[in-house]
Amino acid sequence: MTDFDSFRRDWLQHLASELRLSPKTLEAYGRDLAQFAAFLGEHLGAHPTLADIAGLKPADLRAFLGRRRRDGVGNRTLMRQLAGLRSFARFGEHSGHLTAAAFAATRGPRLGKSLPRPLEPAAARAVTQAATRAGEEREAWILARDAAVLGLLYGSGLRISEALSLTRAQAPLQPGDTLTVTGKGAKTRMVPVLPVVVAAIAEYLKLCPWRLPPEGPLFRGAKGGPLSPRIIQLAVEGLRGALGLPSSATPHALRHSFATHLIGRGGDLRAIQELLGHASLSTTQIYTRIDSTRLMAAYDAAHPRAQSA
Repeated sequence: MTDFDSFRRDWLQHLASELRLSPKTLEAYGRDLAQFAAFLGEHLGAHPTLADIAGLKPADLRAFLGRRRRDGVGNRTLMRQLAGLRSFARFGEHSGHLTAAAFAATRGPRLGKSLPRPLEPAAARAVTQAATRAGEEREAWILARDAAVLGLLYGSGLRISEALSLTRAQAPLQPGDTLTVTGKGAKTRMVPVLPVVVAAIAEYLKLCPWRLPPEGPLFRGAKGGPLSPRIIQLAVEGLRGALGLPSSATPHALRHSFATHLIGRGGDLRAIQELLGHASLSTTQIYTRIDSTRLMAAYDAAHPRAQSA
């Protein structure tokens, strides 16, 4: 193990303990740095040391990004990899081992400004209703479970990981109940739960065949273990076919729909930011752009003078 390998381990531990990044983000950053080390092994002719990293120039970093692009990696992944390398360099700079100048001076690829794609209100409601899947050969408790999970995504704006991390003790049981949710960066927020979602969770609890201890997961898989996000993704894929929805209709699109539909009905942007758990208001403001885009599309289609010369 070189000093680079040891320092990489210390950096990942710092991200986990001090910045509290999610396991998936840590896995991605660790993989990115391993790919960077492999590239430098070829580029420099030997496995890199911290001295090698300290001596890198922006041209070396651009060569790495170019290699990754030739491997078929998209711009967003390249930006994430560059962000990880910059974080690693800053950590090294603060500890006196590296300088971050070359990393900061390296420009990443431009990203197209893509907007989230919410569902129409009627489609979002259909996706979250167990009755929509009544014709499927599934046990009633599984249909009720999926409806409860999807109801939380659309009704409370939860991420799928947040919904599936809920314990039985956290289950809202009465209209007006709220949830305390732990989101990205281990930040907690309180979100309301609609009466219709409370009812969906109650139906799931009534039908669920598994014992649910208070501190155990609320939502269970078919064999009684914690429910996998992939199961919910597959359920939505099936609903896409049944309802004729586009490929952009995913579980996360329900969270986008939650925000967009609230803004479309005059919801306060700051309040929606709190409900979503966004650290920055600018992240929430993207939904105002979606609503404006939809408004102008409706205007162009319906206004008598919209098509006039």
